[in-house]
Amino acid sequence: MDSDTIWRHVDEQREQLADLLDTLEPGQWSTPSLCAGWTVRDVAAHVTHVQMSRGEYVRAAIRSGFRFDAMISRMAVSDAADPATITARLRAMVGSRGRPPMTKEIDPLMDVLVHTQDICVPLGIDRPMPVDAAVAVAERLWGMKFPLNPRRNLPGYRFVATDAGFAAGPEWGALREAPIQDIVLMLSHRLSIPDSDRDPDE
Repeated sequence: MDSDTIWRHVDEQREQLADLLDTLEPGQWSTPSLCAGWTVRDVAAHVTHVQMSRGEYVRAAIRSGFRFDAMISRMAVSDAADPATITARLRAMVGSRGRPPMTKEIDPLMDVLVHTQDICVPLGIDRPMPVDAAVAVAERLWGMKFPLNPRRNLPGYRFVATDAGFAAGPEWGALREAPIQDIVLMLSHRLSIPDSDRDPDE
């Protein structure tokens, strides 16, 4: 996927997420998300943190003892922004090409697609991913080594999308066929690997 297409999707997904958040009732903001220990509000606040400057990231890393997961969690939970401020931040990000240090151009797209599901799934909201964007994100996830590493953590499986041109994993692996959106959620540890007649050890 080329750069212009990536950022077009990022802009669209951020704007659509802001629109969706504007429809939530106060109680829905405190609903536990798919991210362990985070509420819907925490996830939404986290999505806006990709716009932080390098200096802000360095200061956050120092406060968290340079532990990545602890830093990300601390930033999300301690962000006191209210819903109106969060949605305003999201809309202000539309058109921006900023991204965290040492990340790839596809990472903001991965961030907003996956975290939108972290918000929507617990709330029972059906939010389809654009297929081409989901394929690009699945490819990125499969190639990652940090903080996620699907090749290491999901050995012995072959993932094949039923609605897109995506396949990953060894040819001999236990086949898991699913829509590309579900594969993205499996690779990002949001969805359990479904049972099959074929086991990884066979």
